This record gives sequence, C-alpha cells and structure tokens, in this order.
Amino acid sequence: MSWITALRRRPAAGYAVVLLGLVTVGMAYGALAGQSSPASAAVPGTVSPQTIAQGTSLAPSLIGVGAAAVDFQMSTGRMPGKDIGPEMDRRPVTFTPGQIHAIAQYIASLGGGPTVPSAAQVSTSGANVALGQSLFITDCAQCHNFDGAGGALTYGKFAPPLTQATNTQMFEAMLTGPEAMPVFSDTTITPAQKRDIIAYVTRIRAEPNPGGFSLGRIGPVTEGIVGFLGGIGVLVFLAMWITMKRRES
Repeated sequence: MSWITALRRRPAAGYAVVLLGLVTVGMAYGALAGQSSPASAAVPGTVSPQTIAQGTSLAPSLIGVGAAAVDFQMSTGRMPGKDIGPEMDRRPVTFTPGQIHAIAQYIASLGGGPTVPSAAQVSTSGANVALGQSLFITDCAQCHNFDGAGGALTYGKFAPPLTQATNTQMFEAMLTGPEAMPVFSDTTITPAQKRDIIAYVTRIRAEPNPGGFSLGRIGPVTEGIVGFLGGIGVLVFLAMWITMKRRES
C-alpha cells in the first residue's frame, strides 16, 4: 500500500481525483436523462409534425397558413418547387387533387388558417360583373393590369396572368395573398365581392379582342407610348430623308 500513499502525496493527485469525479457524474447524468426521455426522442430523425412544418432557412413556416394556401400553391404547380424560376409561374401539377386535399387538411390541422372554398362559395352565378370591374380596377389592376394579363412589379417581383386561374384559385389567392400579393380577408373584400371580381375576370378573358393587334391587351397607356414613339420615329426618318434630298440637289 506504500505506492498508493506515494501517489496521494503527488501534487497532481488532487486534480486527477476531481477530473475522475466530473467524468463519473457526467456519465451518470447522461444515463438517467436517456432513461427519462420519450421513446420517440431515442430514434434519430424522429420529430413532431409541428417541428416539420415550422420551416427552414429555405422555406417559410406552414403553421397557420391554412388549407387554402396549400391548395393554391400545389394546384397551380408552384409547390413543391422543382426548378429555378419566377416563384409565381404556373408549373405542371405534381400531385392528384385527392393528394393535395389530404396535404392541405394535414397542414390545417397544425394551426388552422383559411379553408379551401366550396364550389358554392366560388360560383359566379348571379354575380355583379359591373361591381367586380370596379373592385378589380381599384384593388387588382395596378398589378395584374386591367385585363388580368399580369406584369412586372418592383424588386424583381411579378404579378402572374389570370388567364388560367380557376375560380377556386382566384378566391384562394385573395384569401391568402401569395408572394407579393396582399391578403384580402373577408372583412376587406367580402365573399360576395370576391365572386364579383372573379366574374369580371372570367368575363373579360372570354371576350374577343375588337382592336386587332392589341400588344397583349396591356392597356391604352402602353399602346399610346408605342404609337407616340412610332410616330416620332417616322417623323425623324422623313426629316432625314428631306435633308438628304436637299443636299443632293
């Protein structure tokens, strides 16, 4: 036992005992914590549905967005993202309507939010097209243009055309405000007024163009600019031609 006594008299013996005590306490705490944790936490990669839907650095949280937002994004092919491009571009739809409905209901179960409107809610039967036109010009035309053709916005954003949007998708877009679009809740624009707007959009895109070449039906301002610049170009060409003729003579 003399060697034990000799070790105890060494200066480093106290530090070794303290280190050994800390390691022992740490191992004991880890064993107790592992026994008290839920079984799901012991399985690598197992997380709760709420954690999955809270978003990442590449995507926003889905908690509280509602079934309507999921249905809009997936039924227009914007989600899931498949390639690089404008976020509001329509793309081929990946999932079936039944699968989209199931995913939408699952997301809604995590935090509520706007629901998918029914067929009766988006029906334009009896809608006031004139009022819809007034509302569209006031609230929508500055981004989508007066005929729903879409257009560029600030900061690289883009308002998509409404030529392929269904009644349900337009209603959902007003409810959820995708991308740069503001949210038009039922207190801002009532459900009846939303149907009026949808009726106006579906009416104008079905009408034939009476003006021949319409420059994409962007509107009178753009057509006026093109006419003005074209007229100026013709006048400049004539002035140069007259000047050349005088020099030759």
